Amino acid sequence: MRKLHVALVAACLCLPAAAATADLIPVETFARHANMSMPRLSPDGKHIALRVDDGSDHALVVYAVDDMSHPLSMLRMPVNEVPADMYWVSSTRLVVEKGKQFGSIDEPQRTGEILATDVDGRHQDYLFGYQSGYGTRSDTRQGDDGWGEVDGLPDKANNHFYLGAHPWNDDNRDRSQIYDIDAVKNVRHLIGDIGVGQMSFLVDPDGKVGFAYGTDNNFDYVAYRFIAGRWAQLQAGKYFAPFATASDRQHVYAFYSAHGGPDQLIEQSLDGADRKVLAQDDFGSVHNVQWTAPPLQPFAVITATGTPRAIYVDPNLPAAKLYMAISQKFPGEFVDFINFSEDGHELLFSVRSDRDPGTYYLIDTEHYKVVRLFQSAPWIDPAKMAERVPMRFKASDGTELEAILTVPNGGSMNNLPMVLLPHGGPHGVSDGWFFDGDAQFLASRGYLVLQVNYRGSGSRGSDFVQAGYLKWGTRIQQDLIDGVKWAEQQQYADPNRVCVYGGSFGGYSALMSVIRAPKLFKCAIGYAGVYDLAMMYKKGSIGADTLGKNYLTAVIGKDDAALAANSPDKLADQIDVPVLLIHGEADERVPFAQAKAMRAALDAAHKPYEWMSKSGEGHGFYTEANNVDRLNLMQTFLDKYIGKGTATP
Repeated sequence: MRKLHVALVAACLCLPAAAATADLIPVETFARHANMSMPRLSPDGKHIALRVDDGSDHALVVYAVDDMSHPLSMLRMPVNEVPADMYWVSSTRLVVEKGKQFGSIDEPQRTGEILATDVDGRHQDYLFGYQSGYGTRSDTRQGDDGWGEVDGLPDKANNHFYLGAHPWNDDNRDRSQIYDIDAVKNVRHLIGDIGVGQMSFLVDPDGKVGFAYGTDNNFDYVAYRFIAGRWAQLQAGKYFAPFATASDRQHVYAFYSAHGGPDQLIEQSLDGADRKVLAQDDFGSVHNVQWTAPPLQPFAVITATGTPRAIYVDPNLPAAKLYMAISQKFPGEFVDFINFSEDGHELLFSVRSDRDPGTYYLIDTEHYKVVRLFQSAPWIDPAKMAERVPMRFKASDGTELEAILTVPNGGSMNNLPMVLLPHGGPHGVSDGWFFDGDAQFLASRGYLVLQVNYRGSGSRGSDFVQAGYLKWGTRIQQDLIDGVKWAEQQQYADPNRVCVYGGSFGGYSALMSVIRAPKLFKCAIGYAGVYDLAMMYKKGSIGADTLGKNYLTAVIGKDDAALAANSPDKLADQIDVPVLLIHGEADERVPFAQAKAMRAALDAAHKPYEWMSKSGEGHGFYTEANNVDRLNLMQTFLDKYIGKGTATP
């Protein structure tokens, strides 16, 4: 782990990037991954736990707050496995949700395993998961036939946490359970059980289960209250996700939507009789609750669309005033309170923006002394990055959509060469204002970048997400096409110099959009893309189990003719622009067979294309050298077909 330690020291010391020899920002700047992320402050305020990544090496690392130069302890993870999330259950004990990450554009996929470690790295234990032979009770407990997640913590840290368990076996698949876990003794106590799969739970301050909620195995949203010894289903058709009990223990805080629109923050009594909206936004949802020090109370939420802004629940609370004061010190940036120490004397917070990937700070709330801990990506110079501008436009059917334009530095936003950059997912995912490496790279090369939150995207409520179901190749693509036409009508983009590039579902859209809109684009780049919809049922991790197959049935359907009519590899003869295909040969999310099928279809249709594949790479390239090759090839490809960008020397 020597190289991992070197990476840690460099990140902590915030080493500056080497000066560029030319005005053009080096490709290597955009090919690197953040070394340190996901920090959490211990309840006593003396330690910071965080995730550290360096190539295929991943670890949970603990530092003493007063000495960030050397780690106190390290929980090493196997190759491609990561700490997906972590929780302090006391000032000396950490619980970790284990995950796997197979590529740079893949979110960590939780494995359902829960680990624990002491602050000094001792007594590392396996608390829940399918493996056996690990931990202090391995001689008396076999592996769990199920998937686990942390569903909450007691109000005061006492070495316990609440674990939601989801059985895998067919007899219990439609079942969700909640346990009180002693993370030191590795002892569990069942406190709730409901005959509905995939539920999350809210446990009250007395350790009693109050609510279960979530999307069931059929992808219908449901919510239940536990009352008088039984589960009572709440009114169907409403989104209700309770996440905390109020200090009076008679009310709960929840995200709520009565009719499928944007999520609101509400407070209501346990029986829902006096529901009160605390914060809302007419266009998008609110999210990212900002909390006071214990006893926890929400003082603000953040808008999920547009340039993020705080909507205050109670601006007179001391934490709200502190938030306002810190925000004034960082104009143009977004402040996020991560967590306080239990006594409220220490606060861990981050600051980030559209140009800045983020910096983490610790503030002494008694003396207002601020210490900068580390930068997420110290090699990024925010002053050289491009502005990201959220805007809105109307699609061809009149629906208002959000667009985000990343504007190259040094010129006006007028008649620019443009790259359409569709996001992956597609459902429940959205592009936001914050730093985006792909968009910043393209803007650094002088291209205007357009990102559209098409129907199916998140951040605008369940109706908007479901409006993209069964419309992958139709309405979603039309939303993207409408966005390009809007940018051209506004004279932001040069109609003769537009290309499309995307990864994962964005790779699918890159090929599908040029099929749906002949002559609108000059080229297309598909990166780790899906090109054969029917293949998703047979190959790749999504369709590998019953739940995944149910998801595919809901979002793409099972009609063979419809799948073929919306698969780029079946429509290759309609592609009239040069194509670049990029794929990792070890991709488990979207297997390499997808890229090979698209290549074969282009060959059969005698269409021009370029190709890059890398062995050992998963869903998105992870190796820095491979990402340098990818970005250089993309730059050359774009230069060939839509010319050099305006800012390129």
